[in-house]
Amino acid sequence: MSGALSHLRVVDLSRILAGPWAAQTLADLGAEVIKVERPGHGDDTRGWGPPFLQDDHGRDTSETAYFLCANRGKRSVTVDIATAQGQEIVRRLVATADVVIENFKVGDLARYGLDYASLSAIKPDLVYCSITGFGQTGAMSGHAGYDFMIQGMGGLMSLTGEPDDAPGGGPKKVGVPVADLMTGMYACVAILAALARRDRHGVGEHIDMALLDCQVAMLSNQAQNYLISGRVPKRYGNAHPNVVPYQSFPSADGHVILAIGNDGQFQRFCALSGLDPLATDARFRTNADRVANRDELAPLIAQAMKTRTTAAWCDVLGRHAVPCGPINRLDQTFEDNQVLYRGMRMDLRHPVGATVPLVANPIRFRTHPIEYGDPPPLLGQHTDQVLADVLGMSDAEIEGLRTQGVL
Repeated sequence: MSGALSHLRVVDLSRILAGPWAAQTLADLGAEVIKVERPGHGDDTRGWGPPFLQDDHGRDTSETAYFLCANRGKRSVTVDIATAQGQEIVRRLVATADVVIENFKVGDLARYGLDYASLSAIKPDLVYCSITGFGQTGAMSGHAGYDFMIQGMGGLMSLTGEPDDAPGGGPKKVGVPVADLMTGMYACVAILAALARRDRHGVGEHIDMALLDCQVAMLSNQAQNYLISGRVPKRYGNAHPNVVPYQSFPSADGHVILAIGNDGQFQRFCALSGLDPLATDARFRTNADRVANRDELAPLIAQAMKTRTTAAWCDVLGRHAVPCGPINRLDQTFEDNQVLYRGMRMDLRHPVGATVPLVANPIRFRTHPIEYGDPPPLLGQHTDQVLADVLGMSDAEIEGLRTQGVL
């Protein structure tokens, strides 16, 4: 059975991560995604290596891991939108499409007649999603924005890392580009909502997504802590500002994360760890008590956690519904039995003569599971096919455009 979004066509004019992540999610769900790239260059992340995918003989190919992570299921078409012929090709593709995703600087695509105003005149019910660092309005709307700087400006780095007075203290970025990824996911949700409105009322939409907005929105409980209390949150390292104990502790051979979310879990933990008196200690009876007295509680727990290995703690606590877990390296993550069972690693055959390992989509449909199609494409791999099948161009027309440098 075809995917849930198999009735949709998406023209993906975006590059790097936020836009491609949204488009890849739509492709996973069945949409036909046509990725329009610059001839001879393509998406910037095609050059962001090493590491590179290796072929069956162990030789590096030109395909970077970064590009591969966000572009499966798409068809790549190379078109020079700086040319009049290239602009016309994109307009013709959009006329057949439901969605456009782009992340050019504000106003850039208007120069080519590929902005929302121009394309919605061709297709009034078009859903057009613009992704920028700072949005389509405001004093910084024309500024470029990348994930790292957005994590800093949006407050996330001030919450991440050890306190200033601790060893290795200071603000830290998150190890993956969460501002880009969350913007991609918010964009995907917005696109689907706009499509639902279009299907009911026949109207299009221009979606304005900003990395900074999404970064501020995802501050969630920390933002609300500040807005309610007026106190600027501080960094707690691996600890939690509102829940105790909710942090990592050294074990006999590594670390264990305790994520105790209620008083019942704390009582079970105390019984299992030989800390029975703490469960009835007035300083620690409720979560509010434990938050107020975290500096007294944490050392007592730390001393007990050093007496067993990480695996031993996870076994005994897990069996008694006390949330806990190890801190895995990525090799351990992808060897974890639960990760393996859930199929979070997948493999697709790539045209460079290699099997490319990929991280699967986490969405699980019970009756209509996601079926993965094509691997991330080679640059321009589908140009001739798309122009012929979608736009009805002849081989001679396509070859003429290629000779002129349009493709």
